[in-house]
Amino acid sequence: QVQLVESGGGLVQAGGSLRLSCAASGSIFSINAMGWYRQAPGKQRELVATIISGNGTNYADSVKGRFTISRDNAKNTMYLQMNSLKPDDTAVYYCNEDIRSSYWRSFSNYWGQGTQVTVSS
Repeated sequence: QVQLVESGGGLVQAGGSLRLSCAASGSIFSINAMGWYRQAPGKQRELVATIISGNGTNYADSVKGRFTISRDNAKNTMYLQMNSLKPDDTAVYYCNEDIRSSYWRSFSNYWGQGTQVTVSS
């Protein structure tokens, strides 16, 4: 089975930085699209950033220029470097990945359990 585990969340003051990690484990043949989403209290889950296998990236307008998504294919790990954090960035952050567990299987979509990011003013 495939498992995604996020880490790196925490409490930080406005203007500070955090680096989130999402490690995939289990039966992994290949990973295609990877992304970070977030959900603030009382709000819908929203896309933060995505990165595809060719390293093309896409960001929500609210985080452009402040957040950077990256991936280490050798480690099956994705990162989100978050700089210049604002109180509005407070949310639970989830990683999401399209993973193929073997050559004979198609891609399936997986979610991590989430990691809390809290930015104080």
